[in-house]
Amino acid sequence: MSKSVRQRSVKERLAEERKRENAREKQRKLLLSVLGVVVVASATVAVVVTVQDKANKSSQKGIAYTGPAIPTTRQADGSILMAKAGVTGPTLEVFEDFQCPACKRLEEKAGDAVKKAAADGKAKVIFRPFQLFTAPQFAEPVPSVSRRGANAAFCAPADKWASYAKTLFTHQPTEGSEGFENKELLNWARDLGFYSPEFDKCVTGMQKAGNIDKATEYAKGQQVTSTPTVKLNGKDLGQEQVAQIIADPSSLERILASAAS
Repeated sequence: MSKSVRQRSVKERLAEERKRENAREKQRKLLLSVLGVVVVASATVAVVVTVQDKANKSSQKGIAYTGPAIPTTRQADGSILMAKAGVTGPTLEVFEDFQCPACKRLEEKAGDAVKKAAADGKAKVIFRPFQLFTAPQFAEPVPSVSRRGANAAFCAPADKWASYAKTLFTHQPTEGSEGFENKELLNWARDLGFYSPEFDKCVTGMQKAGNIDKATEYAKGQQVTSTPTVKLNGKDLGQEQVAQIIADPSSLERILASAAS
């Protein structure tokens, strides 16, 4: 092979290599461009989701109970008693945890029926909030959310209990997610018209932790192992009866009438 032929062959190979290198460079730039678009799009979605989440939280307002007026007092152990003067029974006790989804369903479906029974003088109703979700049996943040909700409920004045409990259940955090933050708990009190510096200190300082612990020990002593647990004259209503009340709140009246007779 002549020298000129060899030189031409080398030049051709170098030219081919440059073409391939140029093609690879174009592919690299295209890939970087596409990845850049994806990153920007992802960041945009993240911003939108964050803004939407904040908007959702900011739209969570305190929800007032608008049912019949009920004489409501806080008992020495911190539980809430709803009963007309002179009504001594039957006694309906509701053990609940504000992080409990089943308790939320009971409140949403039959909460008004329970309160109406007290307002009509057909039962003495006692609400017993406590902390079912404790560590280490349950992983965080569930125990902390449960405890903050219970503490705030114990801090609320008795005459605002129905509204504040309704609000806590309505805005119940999805189990396993953060929620019931101090800012939310205080803002709901403002919405419902009972915020005060004392309530603020009670919530932010977890001042009712002792009440929560006592209520939880009492629930354990009453063999309460799940929520909601509903007791009628000291005896548990079966799961089927509780499910019946949730499905048909009017059935509560029949159950109470039967107990009274």
